[in-house]
Amino acid sequence: MNKIPETMRAAAIDRFGDPEVLTVHTLPVPEIDDNEVLIAVHTAGVGSWDAGMRAGWLPDGEQPHFPLVLGTDGSGHVAKVGSRIRRLKVGEEVYAYSFANPKGGFYAEYVAVVAEKVAHTPKGLDLEHAGAIGTTGLTALQGIDDALHVKKGENVIIHGATGGLGTLAVQFAKLRGARVLGTASGDDGVNLVRTLGADVAVDGKREDVTAAARNFAPDGADAILATVGGDSLERCIDAAKRGGRVAYPNGVEPTPKKRPGIKFVAYDGAPGVSEFEHLNKAVEEANLQVPIAAAFKLQEAAKAHERLAQGHVLGKIVLRIR
Repeated sequence: MNKIPETMRAAAIDRFGDPEVLTVHTLPVPEIDDNEVLIAVHTAGVGSWDAGMRAGWLPDGEQPHFPLVLGTDGSGHVAKVGSRIRRLKVGEEVYAYSFANPKGGFYAEYVAVVAEKVAHTPKGLDLEHAGAIGTTGLTALQGIDDALHVKKGENVIIHGATGGLGTLAVQFAKLRGARVLGTASGDDGVNLVRTLGADVAVDGKREDVTAAARNFAPDGADAILATVGGDSLERCIDAAKRGGRVAYPNGVEPTPKKRPGIKFVAYDGAPGVSEFEHLNKAVEEANLQVPIAAAFKLQEAAKAHERLAQGHVLGKIVLRIR
């Protein structure tokens, strides 16, 4: 690897606000502790949670330290490893997920991450596509496997199947042998969900979701993974069977209304060595497709957030750092 410089470019904020507060800064390359890895970032994912932090949301009790470098996940090459790290070597291709990373996020040329939250990139994905799935891949797979325990032959609804999370969840549910109905918006969204392997795709804005879901599963849906909340989700839940399960990541708003006879599970996607091993295996077995909705340069981070705010993002938005 090249010599590590003292400073780097990073897209950071000096105050909370709209996308224009996100500007390019020159900052010190973070120092690593003995349990951390320094990654030379290739691609950073851009998610709604990043926009939330830019606008002023922080995890409970956390105080902002400006300039604040955004970015929850990404990929790149290992530039340096802490003294206690044996699993990862300098020069290897890796991807990572670290929420509210204490030493700054992935919208930067370098990021320091606790090694447990870093993994070798899965076979079949290049750095750009691996960089898009740290958060969404773990959250989608843990929704299907750990929150919903999806089994072969079950009828599963993925609500919000066109986003960064939903596009992956459709494929993981199919990998587990489920029949899948995906809700989308627009003809392009419906086509994408079908391309990813869903048995049925429904335009949630134009079609009667409850009727489509009941047609898909006359005895009721076994499980629903919700990536977005609202009236359309409630109509999906109307089609769940008694004893059915509904899971949604924390942060889905409004949270679904609880109903008797249906199990509701709120969860967070969690990184870790075994979690990434589980994800890599699923990515490889599913021959995972990772739709990239748009790619921006580091200096266009504000534009990436503007695009996110426009909605109708099919797949994931990324920043190409290198």
